[in-house]
Amino acid sequence: MSGWQTATKTALLISETGEKLYGYGLGAIGQTVGEVCFNTAMTGYQEILTDPSYAGQIVTFTFPHIGNVGTNDDDSETSNISQPRGAEGLIIREAITTPANYRAAQHLDAWLKQRGLIGISGVDTRAITSHIRDHGMFNAVIAHAPDGKFDEAAMQAKLAGFAGLEGADLAAEVSSQQSYDWQQGRWQWDDGFDDIASDVHVVALDFGIKRNILRCLSEAGCRVTIVSADSTAEQVLALQPDGIFLSNGPGDPAATGAYAVGEIRKLVDSGKPVFGICLGHQMLARALGAQTVKMKQGHHGANHPVKDINTGKVEITSMNHGFTVDRDTLPDNVEETHVSLFDGTNCGIALKGKPVFSVQYHPEASPGPQDSHYLFDRFVAAMSAQGNS
Repeated sequence: MSGWQTATKTALLISETGEKLYGYGLGAIGQTVGEVCFNTAMTGYQEILTDPSYAGQIVTFTFPHIGNVGTNDDDSETSNISQPRGAEGLIIREAITTPANYRAAQHLDAWLKQRGLIGISGVDTRAITSHIRDHGMFNAVIAHAPDGKFDEAAMQAKLAGFAGLEGADLAAEVSSQQSYDWQQGRWQWDDGFDDIASDVHVVALDFGIKRNILRCLSEAGCRVTIVSADSTAEQVLALQPDGIFLSNGPGDPAATGAYAVGEIRKLVDSGKPVFGICLGHQMLARALGAQTVKMKQGHHGANHPVKDINTGKVEITSMNHGFTVDRDTLPDNVEETHVSLFDGTNCGIALKGKPVFSVQYHPEASPGPQDSHYLFDRFVAAMSAQGNS
């Protein structure tokens, strides 16, 4: 493990309630602001930092060895290359670990600088995690100044100007505005990526879609056309899809839903199979008549147990969300299919009598377990069954 680069504290975190934490700066120089959450995953820091669902958030990593596998081009999850955005910053306990992996192409600190990401190390991440557990996620600003001199007035002004995630339509900021096709499958050991022959056509609404979701759809036999978050139902259906996918993404589903929910309702009414993940799950629920609420600490990690209510099977899943579907508002024609075994919150729904379903967690993992890859096959089966009927 590399040591601290300097004896001078080169980073400062100021919380919305005025607490100050001094540490050592990582990555780019400057200031960043966001909602602080924690992630318990032991692998996949690059995938986490490039997941568009983390837009507006600063990630505290509970695992101490961050940087040990370096970084590479293949492990980035941002699919919108023209406007790549993931987490706003990071907080870690130890200095960045020297990479020791055959796939490492770049040191994490150099990668952070290249992406303009700011972080702080040398702070008590256990205390931050405990605070979030007890009091909820909080807003904060981080500054990285190599000379150790901080403009606290500017930091406070930046923090005061951050409105938080409630009411924020961040999907519009991370969604690709250009449509494109995708046929690349999942990464194979030592073989990399290959294009997969497709049997069905899926149109994916991009609210901040991850690359590995696209790869899992392709691996299951889908040719995917990605369209922007504000696409209308008429535009989607004009592409003659066999099914519609609602992607993950950041921000408040109520805000994004202001323009997307009505279109999703039309897509459901079209009779086409619909599959949603994370933000897509929340907005499908809203389109079907349910409500969503902000969570105290959210779910961020790769070890979340979820129970399939219909089969009794327990899956270990990857999660990343700060809002949840209020199960008490689910209408009678919507069935709850999955539930979190950590706190009992809703993790899946299905529209009775129609091939329309969604899950709160991330079956594509990246990072995380692959227990739930079968959901992509279930989606393809629904499309194939409709095509053969």
